[in-house]
Amino acid sequence: MRTNKWITAGSLILAISMSGAKAQEAAPPVEQFLIEGRLADGAAAMQKLVDADSSNQQARFSLGVVQFFQAVEGLGQDQFRYGLLGTRARALPFMRLPIAENPRPEQISYEKARQVVQKFVNGLTQAEQTLSSVKPDGIKLALKLGQVRLDLNADGKLSDEETMSYISQVLQNPRNPGKPTTLDFPVTFDAGDVLWLQGYCHVFSAIGEIVLAHDWQDQFERTAHLFYPNVDSPYDFLAAEGTGAFMSFGAQNIFDFIAWLHTVNYEVSEPERMQKALMHMETVIRLSRQSWTMYEAETDDENEWVPNADQKSVIKGFAVNREIISGWREVLDEVEAILQGKKLAPFWRGIKGGVAPFGRMPQNPKIGINVRKIFTQPTRFDLALWLQGTGLTPYLEEGDISSPEKWQKMMTGFRGNFFNIALWFN
Repeated sequence: MRTNKWITAGSLILAISMSGAKAQEAAPPVEQFLIEGRLADGAAAMQKLVDADSSNQQARFSLGVVQFFQAVEGLGQDQFRYGLLGTRARALPFMRLPIAENPRPEQISYEKARQVVQKFVNGLTQAEQTLSSVKPDGIKLALKLGQVRLDLNADGKLSDEETMSYISQVLQNPRNPGKPTTLDFPVTFDAGDVLWLQGYCHVFSAIGEIVLAHDWQDQFERTAHLFYPNVDSPYDFLAAEGTGAFMSFGAQNIFDFIAWLHTVNYEVSEPERMQKALMHMETVIRLSRQSWTMYEAETDDENEWVPNADQKSVIKGFAVNREIISGWREVLDEVEAILQGKKLAPFWRGIKGGVAPFGRMPQNPKIGINVRKIFTQPTRFDLALWLQGTGLTPYLEEGDISSPEKWQKMMTGFRGNFFNIALWFN
């Protein structure tokens, strides 16, 4: 359904585009900087305003927004630098930005690939620190979201293929996004959205920390040629084949995908990063609760991105009701209890008669998964053994298990849209 696609696409796009202001202050021209793609100039201008008046909450929020954009733009530019094969990458989650083909890509190594992720995390950290210093009360700013531009190939020229409008098209339909459009898509961001964006900084930072906590060099050297044309690897013969016809894949690449799955077997090389990831996820829950307190207190109705039950969303055909809001708060409580180790996640093995993958769980399972220990006492991540169950042995214990029936009950109010709503609500 088109509405659902907008939510899924918007969860990433809108996490890249926020700005705010005190009602009584004159709005700094942050929107113009974003529309013109002059992020460095915008960051400098907002920083100057903050330095001149530390109480200028609009400038401070706007600075955090531009810093977030810079982090995402930097990620796109790094991917372009190393020649990320766009048509292939668009088949993967979180790699669907419309990166142009680089005719002279630099060689990428495992260490350089880790540096790309670390640079992105550093940019998110900077933006989050700025956003966390904002006093959100009274924040409100209208932004033509679709017109915002990122210089993804670092050529200094901004095309319609580098607008948020086109990025949305790519996220909705990565295989055939169509011709670039330049829709305005106006959104008015307010106090709750300050915390919403801050939360998304933590979401992406958690993902980055989990990636960097593990050693995936073997997988990279054996399979990175699927996505980059010039890989520093002992297996040079793999890249010599070039690209194929089907989504630029050749028939032989099926074995590369098998190898990719086989090498999802990572040693934990930096365990402290897993604890950082846990902190980020717990912070997301706290910020989501706070943002919803602000959303529910709103009385206006002006191009709302995340509306309360009495407002309309800018996403056409989608409404939020009190049942959804109540259900979301229940989900936050349950996830927090699991992350804190107060409840265990259901385990799908050891059940008399067996349970089919993704099948209905029994009412009273005997053992569960201590998710908190996965982060505080991390061990090797072997995808096959984790799916089989034996790889999770260090984390299995008896205790208060999060009831599958409770989850089914909570899901009822979302009417099959839980995943999209979770991406949207953050």
